[in-house]
Amino acid sequence: MIKKKLIILTILSFSLPFIKDWGGACIFAGNPDRAGQAGATELLINPWARSSGWAGANVAGAKGLEAMFLNVAGTAFTKRTELLFTRTQWLKGSDININAFGLTQRVGETGAIGFAIMAMDFGDIEITSFEKPEGGLGTYSPQFLNISLSYAKGFSDNIYGGIAAKIITEKTSNINARGIALDAGIQYVAGKNDQLKFGVSLKNIGPRMKFSGDGLSFKTPVPSSTLGTTMTVEQRSSQYELPSFLNIGVGYDLYILEDSISKKTHRITTMGNYSSYSFGKDQFKIGVEYGWKEILMLRVGYCYEKGILKTEERTSAFTGPSAGFTFEMPFGKNKSTFAIDYSYRATNPFNGTHSIGARINL
Repeated sequence: MIKKKLIILTILSFSLPFIKDWGGACIFAGNPDRAGQAGATELLINPWARSSGWAGANVAGAKGLEAMFLNVAGTAFTKRTELLFTRTQWLKGSDININAFGLTQRVGETGAIGFAIMAMDFGDIEITSFEKPEGGLGTYSPQFLNISLSYAKGFSDNIYGGIAAKIITEKTSNINARGIALDAGIQYVAGKNDQLKFGVSLKNIGPRMKFSGDGLSFKTPVPSSTLGTTMTVEQRSSQYELPSFLNIGVGYDLYILEDSISKKTHRITTMGNYSSYSFGKDQFKIGVEYGWKEILMLRVGYCYEKGILKTEERTSAFTGPSAGFTFEMPFGKNKSTFAIDYSYRATNPFNGTHSIGARINL
């Protein structure tokens, strides 16, 4: 009974920022009409290959380092040490690449700390001006960087919770913005073999950000000056909010043969998730994964939002489907493992988003 009350109170606490009273009825505060009014939208990009193959549906079951993006509570399942590197071709054809690296480390009996860094590579972009719109003035490369630190803990055999702090950096050669954000999450598992899973996460909560730098200033002649004197005028940048959102997910592990539970031979996991965005359309995500002895895992997912099935109404390059696989092999006396993860997310236009990662569990 105490566990149930704790879960209900936690869910309500996470939901309050997204709910408001309107004429006696509760509604989600997310509004698609506000799309485009938030900044730092790279915080919405999942840089990891395993979880993105689910279409982000496994908020209730994400474990280890990748849980830092979906539900930080899942990092508490780290057994010893986990290292992960992923390379993503973002919207293939756009020449944008994403590199992500991180590690999680077990501390104490039930805790885990984590560190992750995501960097976007836009390549070299031609510098242009009013006088030279075709370039020829050199190149510059924007830098988007997110650094995350997390701590998660198991409070019982069923309840896990965690929190993460993120440092956000966006800059070009002469303009930059910096900010911080917090994530929090819980996971609840039940059943004889923890087959039933439930998760809630709240992401990207933080103060507004603002651009500053020499790129916002320009020189102009001083009015009424007869000596050709100039002055520097500095423009002020408006502040922008972070793209906060709420995840609520459920999942279930089904073992399809009698000996599969003890030996974990054939597993089918289904996941569902609802995401409510402060600055965009709400999304419904589903995913299915087949696992054979936790060595080979195949997964598919689908992300639905209003208008995604109609080209003239769709407001995202992503069309919904995703898929991926994991091949994981044990090595050493300590049952360490090495894994290769891959995912594909369908888009139109561009040629999809491809992610490939290498993972070591020591």
